[in-house]
Amino acid sequence: MAHDLVIRGGQLVDGTGAPARTADVTVDDGRISAVLEAGTAGVADREIDADGLMVTPGFVDIHTHLDAQVAWDPLGTSSSWHGVTSVVMGNCGVTFAPCKPEDRTYLADMMESVEDIPAETIMAALPWDWQTYGDYLDSLERIDSVMNVGGMVGHCALRYWAMGDRSMDPDARPSAAELDEMVGLLDEAMAAGALGFSTSRTLRHKVPDGRQVPGTFAEPDELIALADVLARRGRGIFESAPRFDGDGPSEPRCRSELDWMREVALRSGRPVTFNLTHTFDNPDHHRLAIELAESANAEGARIRPQTTARGIGVLFSLQSATPFGRHPSWAALRELDLPGRLAALRDPTTRARLIAEADTAPSAEELARFFVTGADGVPGQRDGIARYDCDPRTALPAVAAERGVSMAEAYVDLCDESDGRVLVYWPLLNQSMDAIAEMLADDTVIMGLADAGAHVGQILDASQPTWFLTHWARDRGLLTPERAVQRLSSDTAAFVGLSDRGTVVPGMAADLNVIDWEGLALPVPEFVHDLPKGAGRWIQRADGYVATVINGVVALENGEHTGAMPGRVLRSGPDQR
Repeated sequence: MAHDLVIRGGQLVDGTGAPARTADVTVDDGRISAVLEAGTAGVADREIDADGLMVTPGFVDIHTHLDAQVAWDPLGTSSSWHGVTSVVMGNCGVTFAPCKPEDRTYLADMMESVEDIPAETIMAALPWDWQTYGDYLDSLERIDSVMNVGGMVGHCALRYWAMGDRSMDPDARPSAAELDEMVGLLDEAMAAGALGFSTSRTLRHKVPDGRQVPGTFAEPDELIALADVLARRGRGIFESAPRFDGDGPSEPRCRSELDWMREVALRSGRPVTFNLTHTFDNPDHHRLAIELAESANAEGARIRPQTTARGIGVLFSLQSATPFGRHPSWAALRELDLPGRLAALRDPTTRARLIAEADTAPSAEELARFFVTGADGVPGQRDGIARYDCDPRTALPAVAAERGVSMAEAYVDLCDESDGRVLVYWPLLNQSMDAIAEMLADDTVIMGLADAGAHVGQILDASQPTWFLTHWARDRGLLTPERAVQRLSSDTAAFVGLSDRGTVVPGMAADLNVIDWEGLALPVPEFVHDLPKGAGRWIQRADGYVATVINGVVALENGEHTGAMPGRVLRSGPDQR
């Protein structure tokens, strides 16, 4: 009898960390049925010749904000273009469920304020046919999807349901009845299959009126009461956007945040994760956070900071916003489409005015960490290929000095030469490549923070898997390919309780990538207007993904959708009490 699918003769990197080997992989009924010596698999209804290619598990992204996008973009772009086959939504405390009908607009406005997803888009795209989190998961089941999707339930939604507007008051504490209501809602969510609970404590996350989101100032006893739900169910992770930000050194805040996380982890027995990045203002913060997590883990906790493989940065381009947008002539370009903008800067009179205005500010000091990417004529760059290595030679002032012109003139010329494709990348978090390397090499740290679906008009980090594999594994050798793939697949899958994903082993779900390892590359992001109501966002494709298989079905070939919608809703369970 023919197999459903055979991937023949590929270099198998199976996600376990084991050495690569040449093998055939057979798939039947959506699962991996066998891993065999190359050339020994039988016939199949569909075959992929993987000779000279790498075969890996599908990647599992545990930190996305695709909560709204899943309703209008079944491909989950840009994530699916980068080998991601399963995503976890509901991070940082902000979710659309549970939700009373009268609170829908408020939760949409909150998501816009926190994650930069337009509320108008959210309200237009989502069906809003739920109240409880279980209802929400059932609604997701009715939406076609290429990727597998699962989610955590957010503290913001729980607290707003139970406490209303006072949930955002810094001094407000839930009554016993209100806390019981939150606990009950979370228990319902876990019973229905939520992958865990998330909360936001960072001062950066605000609602439209400027107050911090619900849960920011929750006391540890509230967090512990919610974590106890996970303990009673014996499943689910606890995720936090921690309060490391504020005035002065971060050390006291780092210690106090890790103190309550330690208590939550030890008491609940559940995995805890939190967002961790580096900045030059607090250069040792990441080391202290990892040290405190490791100390708690030595006592029996399971705390894993999560970071991303590159800087988290704003993208500037003639396609959207430029580094000089504060000046009137530059601001006026926003009213034109890209061909119109190119025509304007190629007009001698307009070009001279743009350069003259921008030469007054910002200064070279202000632009010292604005890096040019994707342009010929810049050290280490290739036209149309994105780099995020923060090479000092690619800083805009350095590029201008090399060309013997002002920064504004250099930028105008680069835009002209690249037909507007060139980008300037400004990392706000994870500013040091050396610090990133430290975190990526530390087994306590888990891969996350790609933030797919969030900040779509400014930031694009959903391409993290491709950058991680190309820059850190292939080009720099920081990790072996086997370890790098493991970090993106079984490591993340196991952490969030997806026990049947993340490895190429018989019996596991057939989520697979077939990759041209040497051909992996990142084209420069593009700015498109494809959101409901016409809002814009950054997207980024990838070169080198020959095929992506999800639940045994070939979903993408060479970056193009096959038309199949094999994605499933991923639910936790059963209870492990």
